[in-house]
Amino acid sequence: MGNNNRREFLKKSILGISGAALVPGILKGSHSRSASRPIDLPGRILGRTGIKAPLISMGAADATDSKFVTAAYEAGIKLFFSATYYGEGKNEKLVGDGLKGLPRDSFVIGTAVPPDGMDMRTGIFTNGFDSDAYIRKAENSLSRFGLDHVDFFLFPFAGKKETVQNAGVLKAMALLKNQEKTKFLGIASHGDTEEALKAAADAGIYDVAMIGYNYKSANKDSLSSAIDYAAKAGMGIIAMKTTAGAFRNKSGPALNTDAALKWVLQNENIATIVSGMSSVEQLQKNLALISNLKMTEQEMKDLSLTSLEPGLYCRQCKKCIPQCPHNLDIPTIMRSYMYAYGYMNTAQAWHTLAGVDLSGKPCETCQTCNVKCTARFDVKNKILDISRLKEVPKDFIIA
Repeated sequence: MGNNNRREFLKKSILGISGAALVPGILKGSHSRSASRPIDLPGRILGRTGIKAPLISMGAADATDSKFVTAAYEAGIKLFFSATYYGEGKNEKLVGDGLKGLPRDSFVIGTAVPPDGMDMRTGIFTNGFDSDAYIRKAENSLSRFGLDHVDFFLFPFAGKKETVQNAGVLKAMALLKNQEKTKFLGIASHGDTEEALKAAADAGIYDVAMIGYNYKSANKDSLSSAIDYAAKAGMGIIAMKTTAGAFRNKSGPALNTDAALKWVLQNENIATIVSGMSSVEQLQKNLALISNLKMTEQEMKDLSLTSLEPGLYCRQCKKCIPQCPHNLDIPTIMRSYMYAYGYMNTAQAWHTLAGVDLSGKPCETCQTCNVKCTARFDVKNKILDISRLKEVPKDFIIA
């Protein structure tokens, strides 16, 4: 599939299409919106929350219309995840609009609220943690959703033990739960995931963990051990970044995403996958996939071959940072590159890159790049490519 065609496929939405036409056999009943209940899909229990989570949940970052959220619900999707930094809060409102009027106990909704003052390179607070400011950000999320509570508040970019178990963080999270602004608490981790999982499990207050997990994950055995440790402590494990960037490089070809998702679900400690969906085709594809998780020989071969390619997925190992003479936050830059070219989410790519200091165009001053990436990325050229996004005004990106 060519790059332009690929973009068009991923950009398809349900603008101007009635919900009843989205998924054959779905939304055709006579149920009123207020009485509607989602279809029961194959699922697993999400740790001590007791929630039966469908094997596929919706990551709403790519959604462009609230009607698509409604259609996903009617098709059986029960869990919806957003974040305050998706569209600068607009995505939370979109999700809230899509679920408005539906029985509150028939869906599960979560959001990630990032803290201020965290150094993304180290995962450690640089100026302390302001509990009051964090709670205000969480309350603003509720307002955008149009709800008095969410089911999950996730502390994102969790990695280092000292951050996950920070006294101020634990106090703020516990207060949100005690005030019934959320039912459950959790972390979301892109890097230092093994440390984050163990720290969250030991903290005792976190109910779930959303983690980057796919067939390209580094140190699979030790990561699986950390997942098992958290699961045995009662935490529900949610997988994200499961398609490892979706494409082999910025111009294709596509990965076998069915194989990638099935690989994740072979680990029975993974209760559900958060899949970014923005089109009817993606929704239908995901629903078909979870009906049969057995991997074919061809699917296993596809993953084996593509696991040897650099691809778009950054393992967030951070081994690159000390190699860079400019101390650039390369893992975050690589995530931005993946959002832009793998998931075609320019807004998320822009937001991710916004906090990275690329002033002075540091890569242009290095004739030879000293960074030896463990995933064999051409780091310099990727940075030069994605850094152009810094020059685009926010108003042209954030709808």
